[in-house]
Amino acid sequence: MNPEAQQDVSVSQGIRMIFYMMKPSETSFETLEEVPDYVKQATPFFISLMLLELVVSWILKGKPSGRLDDVLTSVSAGIFSRLPSLFSRSIELTTYIYIWENYRLISLPWHSPWTWYLTFLGVDFGYYWFHRMAHEVNIMWAGHQTHHSSEDYNLSTALRQSILQVYTSWIFYSPLALFVPPSVYAVHLQFNLLYQFWIHTEVINNLGPLELIINTPSHHRVHHGRNRYCIDKNYAGVLIIWDRIFGTFEAENEKVVYGLTHPINTFEPFKVQFHHLVYIWTTFWATPGFFNKFSVIFKGPGWGPGKPRLGLSEEIPEITGEECPFSSSVSHLLKIYAVVQSALMLAFYEETFADKAVLSQVTLLLRVAFIILTLTSIGFLLDQRPKAAVLETFRCLVFLMLCRFGHLKPFIPFLSFAFEIFFSICIAFWGVRSMKELAFGPWK
Repeated sequence: MNPEAQQDVSVSQGIRMIFYMMKPSETSFETLEEVPDYVKQATPFFISLMLLELVVSWILKGKPSGRLDDVLTSVSAGIFSRLPSLFSRSIELTTYIYIWENYRLISLPWHSPWTWYLTFLGVDFGYYWFHRMAHEVNIMWAGHQTHHSSEDYNLSTALRQSILQVYTSWIFYSPLALFVPPSVYAVHLQFNLLYQFWIHTEVINNLGPLELIINTPSHHRVHHGRNRYCIDKNYAGVLIIWDRIFGTFEAENEKVVYGLTHPINTFEPFKVQFHHLVYIWTTFWATPGFFNKFSVIFKGPGWGPGKPRLGLSEEIPEITGEECPFSSSVSHLLKIYAVVQSALMLAFYEETFADKAVLSQVTLLLRVAFIILTLTSIGFLLDQRPKAAVLETFRCLVFLMLCRFGHLKPFIPFLSFAFEIFFSICIAFWGVRSMKELAFGPWK
């Protein structure tokens, strides 16, 4: 997908993109380079819908739809997951193009509505099986668990994506490359992802007869639950019929408690992304026997020697109704600081994606390093990790150095001096906190 293929998007088109209601005639392209980056185009609509959800939740329930620390962590994971695309095309497209160019059996017409609808079904069917295997194969779960680690359920949860997931998902779409042109596949790969944004909410209840056919917020709430009745259910992307056909459907009944069966209790982005890989590594070496080691990797996350492939359901912790989501105990002022720094970093992140074609490799690498440093530092602050103040002092210093050498520029040029003053104050503040921490121990 080529950034130069971007077009202005009307409100109607934005809404129809998210709800998979675009017509074949307006989303059919001959070449991959013509396919717009629909996910990027949808970003303003993500933000608008998240704000709308916040207002509706406050009106209906008297409280916001999520917690600030959890929202920041979800957005952080979404940013983290997209950074590799600054350097190369997605592996989901690269492998698809390779198979298409070398092994395709027939070439369906790219402009035919029949090709469009067949690809819609094919991508959604592939997603069902990828998603199911991501829950049933431990090494694939190591990537997908990131998305399930939130203990809230709102539109920001949809953004909590894994950096590892694409390295296995391509396998399940590759048969389509034998006959479906890459440009058609690229359109539906994006729409399938966009559709799944709006179903991450608690403000929409039952949708009547639609519940029989499509994936809805009610169905997907079950999928995100850690109640025993929710485990390994409702894998659908767009059409819930796949779950009904293959026996994995479960309707929402008792109140759903969200998150992993064993919560990770952290907001630090590297742990959110990679903690289960560390668990697999440790378990692999602690488990005796070659076939048992093999099973640690390729059987279910709950498997152990002598257990069924997917583990024992009775070992899943029971829901008592008294579960309390992990929250940061830092002050409201520090949370506001985290939001401000996240917003500034997000602006630089968007600018980096917009300008990546003209940025040098050195500047691109330094910007990515700064984004990762910012995500990590905010996670450390929210977790109240030792040396969090030291890391934040260092991050603010790095920002000023990158600006001084021209690798970062304030998106509003006349505010350059204001940015320097602001970050200089931050350095002074966190420098003092660092010295106090070294002298008197962790702060609160």
